[in-house]
Amino acid sequence: MSASSPALETVGLAKRFGPKTALRDLTITVGRGEIFGFLGPNGAGKTTAVKLLLGLALPSSGEGRLLGAPLGDRGARRKVGYLPELFRYQPWLAARDVVGFHADLLGLARAERARAVADVLERVGLAERRADRVGTFSKGMQQRLGLAVALLGEPDLVFLDEPTSALDPVGRHDVREIVEALAARGATVFLNSHLLTEVERVCHRVAVIDAGAVVAQGTIDAMLGATTAVRLRLEAPDAAAHAVLARYGHVSNDGPWSVVGGAAEADVPRLVADLVAAGARIFAVEASRATLEERFLQLLRPADAAVRDRSA
Repeated sequence: MSASSPALETVGLAKRFGPKTALRDLTITVGRGEIFGFLGPNGAGKTTAVKLLLGLALPSSGEGRLLGAPLGDRGARRKVGYLPELFRYQPWLAARDVVGFHADLLGLARAERARAVADVLERVGLAERRADRVGTFSKGMQQRLGLAVALLGEPDLVFLDEPTSALDPVGRHDVREIVEALAARGATVFLNSHLLTEVERVCHRVAVIDAGAVVAQGTIDAMLGATTAVRLRLEAPDAAAHAVLARYGHVSNDGPWSVVGGAAEADVPRLVADLVAAGARIFAVEASRATLEERFLQLLRPADAAVRDRSA
C-alpha cells in the first residue's frame, strides 16, 4: 500500500442486481490529498459505487484499488473514514460515548482514545455538548456528530455522503474548513453532495454519474470551461441591438437585462464595441462563468430528453 499510489482507482467497475444494472462502468482515479466531488441525480448509482469502493458490496465486473490495496482489504479500510447519508445513533447515549464506542471499534489504544474523542468533538464544534445525549441534538448537531466519527484515527481517505445536508450556513462553512484541513495534511476526501455550490467551492476535481455511468469528469475549471453568461442593461434595445447579441450566443431576457448565454469571455469587449457601433446605449455589463449547477443540468438534459421520448 504505497503512499505514492492513487487514493482510489477503478477500471470498468460495475454492479448488477439480477436484470438491473445499478453501475455499468466506473473508471476513475483520485489522487492523494485530493478533494474529489462525486455528483449525480437520485438513482444514478452513487450509493452503489460508494458501497463497492468501501468493500460493503462485491462488484459484478471490473476492478479497483483503495489506498493501493484491492477493494475490500481490511487493512486499507482501517485508514478510511465514512459519513453515510443516513445514520442513527442511540438517543440515550452521550456524544462522547458514541464517538468513544467507534474509537473502540477502530482499535485505538486506551491511552489514545480519550484524546482522540476530545479532538474530533472539538473539530466539529461539539466539545461543549460532549456529555449531552444524542436525543437532545438537532439534526444538524447529529450531522456534526457523524462527521466526528468519520474523522477518528486521522484517516487517509474520508468518504462524506451529503455532509452539509442538515447544516445551516455556519455549519457548511465549518465543514468546508474541515475538508480543506484534511486535504492540507495529505488526506483524500471523496465528497458526494447535491449542494453543487459547496462542491464548486471546495473540490479540485469532480465526476458526474448518470444512469450508472460517468458522463463527465475533470477539474472544476475544465468542467466549466470559459463559457460565460453576459448580462447587459441596454436602453430600449432595437432590432439592430438584438441582431448583434444573437451573433454571440443564445439571447434571453431577465427583467430589464438582456442575457447572452454561451459567449466566450474573450468576446465581451468585442460584443460591447459592436453594440455601440450599432447605436445601442449600454448602462451596465456583467459577465460570469457558468456555474457547476448549470453545467450539471446541461450534462443531464440529453438523458432527460431520452426518457421523455421513451415515455411519449
